[in-house]
Amino acid sequence: MYRLALFDLDGTLADRQSALSDAVTGLCHAYALAPDAEQWLRIELVDRANAVDFVRLREVFDLEVPATRLWQEYVDLMAAAVTCRPEVLEGLARLRAAAWTIGVITNGASDIQRAKLAATGLLDLVDGVAVSGDLEIRKPDLRLFELAAFRCGVDLAGGGWMVGDNPAGDIGGAHEAGLRTIWLRGRPWPAGLPAAHHAVEDVTDAIAILLNETE
Repeated sequence: MYRLALFDLDGTLADRQSALSDAVTGLCHAYALAPDAEQWLRIELVDRANAVDFVRLREVFDLEVPATRLWQEYVDLMAAAVTCRPEVLEGLARLRAAAWTIGVITNGASDIQRAKLAATGLLDLVDGVAVSGDLEIRKPDLRLFELAAFRCGVDLAGGGWMVGDNPAGDIGGAHEAGLRTIWLRGRPWPAGLPAAHHAVEDVTDAIAILLNETE
C-alpha cells in the first residue's frame, strides 16, 4: 500500500463554519447589505458557496454591484478568515517527513478552495489537490479520487487512506475507491453505509493513526 493520505478540507483540515460567519458579516458591511440579504446568505451558503449564489443574491435583492465583484470579495474574505490549527499543520509536516504523500480532495468552487488552501499554509504541505469544481463532479464520484491520486503522482490501485467528516462523500467515496478510511465523527451515519476503518474526534487523531502505520 502506498503511503498516500487524502484529506477533506472543510470541516476536516480547516474550520469553514466560523470563517463563513466572518466572511458574510464582512461582505454585508462592505456593501451595506440589508439584514434580510445577510440572513439569505447565511442560509444559502451554509453547506457550500459558488459564483452562481451571488448572481442569485443580486437578482433577489436587486443589487447594483456586479455579481462577479461580490463573489471575489467573498472569496477574499473567506481566505482571510479561514483557519487551520497549528497542530494540524505540524501533523501534516510530520507525515511528509515520514515519507507520506499528502493530497486534498474537496468539493467546492476551485478558486475559493485554493484560496483557502493558500491562506492557511496547507498548500505548502500537500503534494496534490483535486477540487470538485475542476471537473464539475463531486465526491463521492470515483473520478475525483482518481484525479487526487494522479495529482499526487500516484495511482489509486496502490491503495492509501482517506480522512474526512462526510460519511457518504468522504468515507463512502473512498471505500468505492479502494482506500482505507478515517471518519471524523459529527454528522449522522447513513444506514447501510459500510463502516469506516477508524472513527476519531479530531483530525490530529487521524494523523496519529497514520503515523503509527508508518512505524
